[in-house]
Amino acid sequence: MDARKVILLVGALLIAVVTAFMARSMFVGSSTPTAVAAEAPQGPMVLVATRALPVGTIINQDSFRYQPWPAELIEGTYFIRDESDIDDLLGTVVRNDITAGQPITQGSLVRPGDRGFLAAALGPGMRAVTVPVSVQSGVAGFVFPGDRVDLVLTQEVEGGGDGPPLHASETIIRNLRILAADQRTTTETDENGDSRVQVSNTVTVETTPRIAEKIAVAQTIGQLSLSLRSIADNTAELERAIAAGEVDMPDSDDPEAERRMLIEVAQRPIDTDTTYVTGGDVSRFQRRTVPAQGTDNSGPGDTAAQMAAAMISAATGNPMPVAPAGRPAGPSVRVARGNSVTHVEVGGN
Repeated sequence: MDARKVILLVGALLIAVVTAFMARSMFVGSSTPTAVAAEAPQGPMVLVATRALPVGTIINQDSFRYQPWPAELIEGTYFIRDESDIDDLLGTVVRNDITAGQPITQGSLVRPGDRGFLAAALGPGMRAVTVPVSVQSGVAGFVFPGDRVDLVLTQEVEGGGDGPPLHASETIIRNLRILAADQRTTTETDENGDSRVQVSNTVTVETTPRIAEKIAVAQTIGQLSLSLRSIADNTAELERAIAAGEVDMPDSDDPEAERRMLIEVAQRPIDTDTTYVTGGDVSRFQRRTVPAQGTDNSGPGDTAAQMAAAMISAATGNPMPVAPAGRPAGPSVRVARGNSVTHVEVGGN
């Protein structure tokens, strides 16, 4: 091989080795840049609504939470952490509609004791009625503002007979919202944060004007008792109202219209489809009907005859012949001859 070619080849190899060494030193000496995530700016913690709060909603612990808010959008009416005590907001009432995620402002709430507090707690067209309760009739104090209850009327119906009165209870109104217990509109808690049970002498409920009149009359008839409702009952009540045609379903697929309909049904007291129980449904020795005029009501065995006589008398307007007042002291057989009913002593004629 030519010496000149050998020299050129060796020179090229040396240049390649030197270039590779320099390139390696350059890459090793330079550090790889590390990507650092930019820290999101943290603004002040502002009190916002966790769910939609319509007018009249009573504020509780589940109604709000703190959330970071841009400092340039802070208003002077916002509730900011470390600058306000949220315990003072418990039991306040929403004066203006608040959407979920919207900051709660001082002007949107009414505090207990403020002028117009109870009026703000009422829905449009609703009334506030106070009902006296006791330990037994008030669910032993386990009814708190914001709960839903049914109203049960217990009474004795004397009728026109001489026997024992008819004992009956009737659920006259369902789905009443408790506004206050005595003068308390908030749920008091103990040192552990649990609700403190307190027996109340009165409760204030939200009703329609007509139902308010019914409650006023019911208080003069007998004793009123509260029956606490489950939260799940609102769904069942909505399905029943839709099936009965009592709710006008929105024509469009507007979710806001459906939400308003659900809120309306959930907050509406109901005084139809009432249920009742008489003493005869509880015990065989109690009556099922009202004592009729001129009947012998000394024993439960005459219930069927009394019921028939009362129904026929009510339909015709004429009193029906019934069993005589006197009955044998010993065993007897009741004999009916047409409209005449007599008691024949066993062994007699």
